[in-house]
Amino acid sequence: MIDLCELSAQYIKTIAPYQPGKPMSELQRELGLSTIIKLASNENPLGPSPLALAAIQTALKDLALYPDGNGFELKSALAQLNAVELNNIVLGNGSNDVLELVARAFLSHDTEAIYSQYAFAVYPLVTQATGAKGIVVPAKEYGHDLAAMLSAITAKTRVIFVANPNNPTGHFIHGEQIKAFLKAVPSQILVVLDEAYTEYLDNDLTYDAISWLREFDNLIITRSFSKAYGLAGLRVGCGFAHSDVIALMNRVRQPFNVNQLALVAAEAALHDQEFLHKTKELNTAGLRQLESACTELGLRYLPSRGNFLAIEVGHGALEIYQQLLNRGVIVRPVANYQLPTFLRVSVGLASENQFFIDQLSTIIKP
Repeated sequence: MIDLCELSAQYIKTIAPYQPGKPMSELQRELGLSTIIKLASNENPLGPSPLALAAIQTALKDLALYPDGNGFELKSALAQLNAVELNNIVLGNGSNDVLELVARAFLSHDTEAIYSQYAFAVYPLVTQATGAKGIVVPAKEYGHDLAAMLSAITAKTRVIFVANPNNPTGHFIHGEQIKAFLKAVPSQILVVLDEAYTEYLDNDLTYDAISWLREFDNLIITRSFSKAYGLAGLRVGCGFAHSDVIALMNRVRQPFNVNQLALVAAEAALHDQEFLHKTKELNTAGLRQLESACTELGLRYLPSRGNFLAIEVGHGALEIYQQLLNRGVIVRPVANYQLPTFLRVSVGLASENQFFIDQLSTIIKP
């Protein structure tokens, strides 16, 4: 009998699948708990924008029709808000989809992509899926070492992935450092600036990377509606780049890759600045709440500019994770990121954060 798995390329067979956060429904089935809070997947605890929910309700009657494959209305809103043209934008089924489009369009066998140690797990996944070689640059203080990443460039380098802020460490690179990095990268190498958490930045840390597109033809910026906009369940993201780069990405993009409800919800959410402001305020307060608890418990944490905190709980991290599950709290172990002593905790509502803190305190200081 033929082993069909042998028909697959070796680089596909050796991919370690992405492990998502544990669903609440799964824990409910396993333990039958009445109270479960999920602080594992960096979701917005406020839920979706009310404007997005209203737009979804209106769009329900059209679900028998295919969505606009070009996403004209959403692209138009993004173009207006960011002062770019429609042909500078690509839409994706989540920003992960946009990252995969980059890999499929620009990576292949005998090419290389560069990314940092502790960086988002999807970078090596999409790189390996194309047969390209991933170059992992050691982190500096749990963040990107841009100088070392420049030194890692070879004749085979085609793409460099930079997450800012980075998941799962929360590390942030100031805008002027990124711009200096872009100036130093050879123009034939694409730099993907992943800004999935940029909406959570304090005002004094914000920078306008999209305006840099006029200066750097090799820059791709990815954004997500899953985090601050509260639309993780709909899977919608976008990318901004030079029109020629976008044209190539569109050649490998699946038709209708963003569904109708995602398109209308994302467009509506873009205009709900009040909701975005509430999200940011809640997140800032939640981070302070978690940080204060860590200090009181004597636990080290990595300073974060996202909507999560990486907390070092020691070599028993997996056991603590399991004990938290037994108490109805879902957080994220990050051993797969080479951080085996850490747990990543998403910011929830104040009451959810406190429930986690109380349970953690009981576990480590019984």
